[in-house]
Amino acid sequence: MKKRFFTAVIAVFIAIFSITPAFSYMVKYKEDYYKLFHVHYQQYPDDVIENIYWLEQAVKADFCNPLYAPVKINDEKDWEKYRYLFMMHINLKLIEQHMRLGRTYDKQVAHFYDAPWRDAYIENLNKAKTCYEAGLYYWREAKLWAEKANVGKFKFLILQDIQNWEDERERIGSGKLDYEKILNRELKRVNKVIEEFEKMNKEY
Repeated sequence: MKKRFFTAVIAVFIAIFSITPAFSYMVKYKEDYYKLFHVHYQQYPDDVIENIYWLEQAVKADFCNPLYAPVKINDEKDWEKYRYLFMMHINLKLIEQHMRLGRTYDKQVAHFYDAPWRDAYIENLNKAKTCYEAGLYYWREAKLWAEKANVGKFKFLILQDIQNWEDERERIGSGKLDYEKILNRELKRVNKVIEEFEKMNKEY
């Protein structure tokens, strides 16, 4: 008797939940898209491409209401600086992801025994170049937003909840963080490796 009752209760629950619409979460604002960005211990190209997609959607989307921001916003000045720091940080993450994707196609050195696969290596190296060049675009954007967050009226305003973003801003302002230098160095090396492959005969 008890067993039948228990089975009936389970059946009722299944019936109710199968006809009740599930609650869905609408991804609409920059903060929502940023939450979808994640870094695995070992990231495969598909993971990186997915992250780039979410971050680019975050760039294009609107900000949520200050009430729902991931930091405490006290006034319009806080809100303004938060928006600048958010955009700076998103662009820095886009640089990191493009560099990570570029490394999956990058061939650090052109060995003489790589000659039979010369064309494939050149194709991949050009993909790496594209990734590093995209990184330069996002670096210019990140610097622009960092400069906006670094103007005089924000001199004594530190948003404690996003101290790491404030640190990024400070490092960009002081020149300690310079992705342009890093990316140009990588592009110079990639171009040199491509030249070395182009000089090779296809057979060894």
